[in-house]
Amino acid sequence: MAKPLTKSQIAAAIAEKAGVTKKNAGEILEHIADLAYKNAKNSFTLPGLGKLVLVNRKARIGRNPATGEQINIPAKRVVKFRVAKAAKDAILGRK
Repeated sequence: MAKPLTKSQIAAAIAEKAGVTKKNAGEILEHIADLAYKNAKNSFTLPGLGKLVLVNRKARIGRNPATGEQINIPAKRVVKFRVAKAAKDAILGRK
């Protein structure tokens, strides 16, 4: 299995394709990440890739796998990334 791309490799690919410097491409990636962090509360969409959403999880009862003892898991908010249909089709191919 191939290694995932690093931030600098992504910035270099964007810089080459868009005709900008690697530094500018890296700054653009940082700005996109900052926008995502600030706007995730309202859901943040990256067109063609997917969206970040906040989801409320209900409280539930779980089990300690070591002892089998029941434990209460409190309700909490979590961040999820929902992959866009276009991304699924591009990666997995159409059915």
